[in-house]
Amino acid sequence: MSDGVAYITRTGACLPNAPVENDDMERLLGQVGPKPSRARRTVLRSNGIVRRHYAIDPETLRFNDTNAGMTAKAVRALETPREPLPPVGCLACGTSMADQLMPGHAVMVQGELGWPGCEVVSTAGVCVAGMTALKYAVMAVLSGQHAAAVATGSELSSASMKAAAFSPEIEARADSLEEHPELAFEKDFLRWMLSDGAGAVLLERAPRADGVSLRVDWLDIVSYAGEMETCMYAGAVKRSDGRLEGWRCVPPDECLSASVMAVKQDVKLLHDAVVRYTVEKPLLELTTRRGLRASLIDHFLPHYSSLFFRDRLQAGLRRAGQDIPQERWFTTIGTCGNTGSASIYVTLDALFRSRRIARGERLLCFVPESGRFSSAYLHLTAV
Repeated sequence: MSDGVAYITRTGACLPNAPVENDDMERLLGQVGPKPSRARRTVLRSNGIVRRHYAIDPETLRFNDTNAGMTAKAVRALETPREPLPPVGCLACGTSMADQLMPGHAVMVQGELGWPGCEVVSTAGVCVAGMTALKYAVMAVLSGQHAAAVATGSELSSASMKAAAFSPEIEARADSLEEHPELAFEKDFLRWMLSDGAGAVLLERAPRADGVSLRVDWLDIVSYAGEMETCMYAGAVKRSDGRLEGWRCVPPDECLSASVMAVKQDVKLLHDAVVRYTVEKPLLELTTRRGLRASLIDHFLPHYSSLFFRDRLQAGLRRAGQDIPQERWFTTIGTCGNTGSASIYVTLDALFRSRRIARGERLLCFVPESGRFSSAYLHLTAV
């Protein structure tokens, strides 16, 4: 093992097509049922998202990119004609849902890039999947196994949000549409929250000769699945006892009539537990283990699904003794949407390219995941 240091020396992002305004969302995703969604305006009013991106051609309404394709574009954004990438020995790619069940997402990205033989790893999950990929890449550099590694996070959420994914359920409930015109809120509200995008970072053993690099001080990831039941899921049915039954064990007719492949969230569980299990509990542990002090954080990059959670996050930070003032927060959710595991990469790229980071400043990145309540905290120092 090496006792070296890993540095983020470059960032890149891919946000497909032109930004989509709120009033154009349902045209691109499709209308579910005979009437426009009543939940859309309510959700958009609370989530604060005004623009997002979809890998959907606005004219043909067909997909014009893939998860792997967007990820490859984000990786290519790491280089310029004057500054090509160094030889990359490790490619780690995280996503919630790849384009296919097999093979792994990362090998498809490598194929898109046309890269020669290298170590490749795919990480799965929900929003934290991008951070587990980053941790693998960081460890690959820290261990001395590779001089350079690339980590990515990406989502093609719109593929699960298109109206066609819900049509069989609507047809199965046709008799009750007048009484229940919307899908269950835990399905419908996510259609107005999630969007597409990809991001990437280059990790090296030494900082850039010119410009700012970000030294990786530590990256801690914790899951509380041993204490909590499933909250956010896809490809499964959540039974009344809290048990998750995977799509392969669900009768085919129920897979269609219950929109089993759609992304769903237990909204009550989310509201009751998300701050406690992704902010307060892990931060109290980090304060002791890492000596974390809010007063020393110059830039806080939180990933949250909605501006609705902003004040709740602030309250959780305060209760955990890490009250970082909101004027030090940096987020792109309002203009880039919630891109899941890609969000922290997209946000970091925007801050990195804004040239607002000065040498010596400290960054704290926060990524919660409501899948079964996990969180990741990344501490960086600009050098």
